[in-house]
Amino acid sequence: MGRYVIRRLLQMIPVFIGTTLLIFVMVWGLGDPVAAKFGDRTPDPATANALREQLHLNDPLIQQYWLYMKGVFTGDFGEAYNSQPVTDMLKSAFPLTLRLTVVAFVMETVIGVALGLVAGLRRGRAFDTGVLAITLLVVSIPTFVTGYVLQYYVGVKWGIFHPAVQDGAPFKDLLMPGLVLAGVSLAYVARLTRTTVAENSRADYLRTAVAKGLPRRRVIVNHMLRNSLIPVVTFLGTDIGNLMAGALVTERIFNIQGVGYQIYQGIVHVSPTTVVGFVTVLVIIFLLANLLVDLLYAVLDPRIRYA
Repeated sequence: MGRYVIRRLLQMIPVFIGTTLLIFVMVWGLGDPVAAKFGDRTPDPATANALREQLHLNDPLIQQYWLYMKGVFTGDFGEAYNSQPVTDMLKSAFPLTLRLTVVAFVMETVIGVALGLVAGLRRGRAFDTGVLAITLLVVSIPTFVTGYVLQYYVGVKWGIFHPAVQDGAPFKDLLMPGLVLAGVSLAYVARLTRTTVAENSRADYLRTAVAKGLPRRRVIVNHMLRNSLIPVVTFLGTDIGNLMAGALVTERIFNIQGVGYQIYQGIVHVSPTTVVGFVTVLVIIFLLANLLVDLLYAVLDPRIRYA
């Protein structure tokens, strides 16, 4: 197991370099950061050239990437569009998005797996048909439509929740944004769980467990559910990064100044350091989540061993 973890960590290095380099090149094509700092005003040529030298914009792109990554590994992510250190923005934005992601992830996992399990056990019945229809509807509706509809009816018209998240992002205010953020993923988890449970319910090892006289609860939890959750865990692990990155739309709707909000502001104000800084941290989270998923395989299926 130890060798496997070390090998996977080493494999992350080229993936991290390639991903961040690609993002760096793409983001640097957004426009001129110096011109964006001055807005509608035309900067003095001498001042503009001095800023370009200060930001190393006159250097080759690969050298700019090297200098930027050196700063990242020393904790210096550069300055944002508002002259605030990107590190400070990371410290204030990530806790908000992390809390929103946790709320969405718990909803996605608990509700999605529960719906899929019951639907799979009642394959072909009314509940199964209802789950398939509702999840298909949820997947078909864009997130921003779901967000604005829930915000209007649940937040404005009925007054059950605040239409926008208050300062400090209390847990109650994150329930509705969390549901919006988790909606599509929850539907996929429910459908995936339902499919794997339906397949495993006809497996030989399950018939053997039933023939041995094991209690139904033990057969479902210890035998069928553990094997059925392997593809679900794969999806959930990769979805952690997707939830944090996909929070951009949800955070805009519910006025949450988290990661998605800051990335959007960085794009609007043509601030490559802001966008690359936040996306770099998201890449690290995504890679670590994938490693954790691989390690969980051995817990769910004892037949899986790591050399």
